[in-house]
Amino acid sequence: MADALRQASVYVRDVYAGSLREMDNGYEFAYDKAYLDGTDPLPVSLTLPLTEKTYLSPTLFPFFDGLIPEGWLLGVASRNWKLDRSDRFGLLMVCCRDCIGDVSVREVRNEV
Repeated sequence: MADALRQASVYVRDVYAGSLREMDNGYEFAYDKAYLDGTDPLPVSLTLPLTEKTYLSPTLFPFFDGLIPEGWLLGVASRNWKLDRSDRFGLLMVCCRDCIGDVSVREVRNEV
């Protein structure tokens, strides 16, 4: 398996549900096995139903992209965190730590 450029942990109702990885050739999302084996796991979205397989996409999955603010709020986030508006994965990790709704996304920092 190739190394991820960046990685984020995905939580559903504050329970670790899986990992989202930015790769050289796109994105991967995989549910955590313990989450799938838990009591009544919920899917992250209807477009990412519960499965043990890894989802692959050349672009950021629409569900996760939809969590990123739009309009003037996107401008505020971009300026405050000094991120390019086209860095969707970066914006996702800083803006979606405490989202409205069941899903949150938190950056996994690589230790050196």
